[in-house]
Formats: sequence, structure tokens, C-alpha cells
Amino acid sequence: MKLATFFGVGLTGWLGWRLLGPSPSPPGRGRQSRPIRIPGRTIFVGDDEMFVREVGPVDAPPLVLVHGWSLDGELTFYRIIPELAKDFRVIIPDLRNHGRSRWVRTGTEVEDIADDIAGIFCALGIQSAPVFGYSLGGMVVQALIHRHPGLVSYAVLGGTAARPVREHRGITRIIFWLGRFLSRVSLHEMSVGTVSYLRKVGGLAPEHERWMYEGLMRKDGSLHYEIGNAVWRFDGRDWLKQWKTPVTQIIPTEDQLVDPAAQYELAGLLPAGTEVVELVGGRHESVITLADEYVAVIRRVLGADHETR
Repeated sequence: MKLATFFGVGLTGWLGWRLLGPSPSPPGRGRQSRPIRIPGRTIFVGDDEMFVREVGPVDAPPLVLVHGWSLDGELTFYRIIPELAKDFRVIIPDLRNHGRSRWVRTGTEVEDIADDIAGIFCALGIQSAPVFGYSLGGMVVQALIHRHPGLVSYAVLGGTAARPVREHRGITRIIFWLGRFLSRVSLHEMSVGTVSYLRKVGGLAPEHERWMYEGLMRKDGSLHYEIGNAVWRFDGRDWLKQWKTPVTQIIPTEDQLVDPAAQYELAGLLPAGTEVVELVGGRHESVITLADEYVAVIRRVLGADHETR
């Protein structure tokens, strides 16, 4: 009883402070800067605005990067973009309810996000291209191949699964409800926690803390968790039986967010001959902390003579 009382008082105090108190100061001491500078633009998918960044030679083969949940395209891929842009016309969209793309208030499934990406292909005049999907992005790529055959010429999947939440789905749903409630009140605490964690594990330099924080704060807390709910509901296992798209899967073996067992389940469902690359000791943030290894795999499997249109 005392513990419940203590928790209740603490929660009430925090709510009062966040609702009535001053805006908290962002992290980042000393001189702050951006790690990369890639201009973007709004394109239309039907009547909806999507934000897309492009970098690299305009006559180079296209490569589309599809980010995961929470971080937008720039925040997720900022360490791999400069290297990949030497060989490819790199296209980095912000998914719905992320970054500077549209906010959708009518509910979302992973399949809807895949349709957004297909619309971006069409708007940019791309008939077919390789796609690297990370975390949620890997699920989007699975749905994209299923719903829009031929768009993806080669798939690279990282830190993802065909069924990310295999057990305890009810508990996961409650956790997401709680996260949505807290995010509606304040995004600051989670954003600061993410910045601190990435800095601790070597994924963020001190001078880039404010850039990361401001990107994490650029969301609607409720709509953000609408996308999170789409993740735990996702199950693309039946689609993989019909796959003809060549694919390479990258598995961070110590992933703390997408269960490695679920990632290996995906590997077992992919077509025979699929290459599986294990990043031993890699965690979910490995796309940032082990960026060179991702770049090396992508360059190798696509190659300079990879056919795109």
C-alpha cells in the first residue's frame, strides 16, 4: 500500500510539473551542430505530403532506406548515408507520423506504410530499386514486396522480423498504452533517455545531442504509438512463401528490442539461398554504432553492376 501511495504521489507530482511547469531545457552542452546536412523536400502521395531526402549522384542507381519506429530517416541512417551516397542515389523518406511527413489520425497498419513507400516510388519516377529496411522498416519492406510486386529489386532487412511480438502480446499492448499516455503528457523524458543511451554506447557525439533530441521531439505522442501498435500487430509470415525477390538479412545477435529468436524465425522463412549475416554482439542501435558493417554488406550484395531502373 505504501508503495502504491508513493507511486501515485510521484506520478501526480510529475504530471503537475509537466503540465504547469516551465518547458524543460534540451540536452547538449557546449557548441552543438548537425552531423550531416541533407536537404529534403515534400512530395505528394495522392493528396498526402511525405518528406523525402535525397543525396548522391543523380545518375547513380537508386537505393531507398526505410527507417524504424521512433527515429526518422535522418536520425536512423545518419552514419551510413554519407558512405552509401558515394555509390548510390540514396533516398530517405520519413514514414507517416515520423519526422516531417504527414500525421495520420485514422489508424495505421504496416501495410498502409508500405503503400506510402510505393507512392513515393511512383512520385519519384522509380520503377524498381533495392531497399534497405531496418526494424519497422524491414516489416514495411516485407509488406511492400507482397503488395507491390516488382518494386523492390533487392531487399536488405536488418533488425527485423516477420512476427516481432510472438509472446505476451497482451502485456505488450498494455505497455504501449502506458507509453502512449506518458507521451501525450511529455516527450521530453523519453527523448532525453534515448539521447543519453546513444551517447553512452558510442552512437552519438556530445556535439550532436541537441540535433538528436530535437528530432525525437518532432512527433505527436499519441500518433507515434499508433505506429508502435501496428508493429506488435504485424505478422507477415504467410507472405514469405511466395517471395521471389532476392534478399539479405542482417541479424544483430544481442538485439534488445526485436527478439533475435524472432529474427531467426524470419531467416527460416525466407527463400532458400538467402544470405543471413550475423552481427555478433550487435544491439538494436547497431545500424548507428556498427554503421561500417552495414555499409559493407549493402555495398557487397548490391554491387556496382546491380540492375536498377
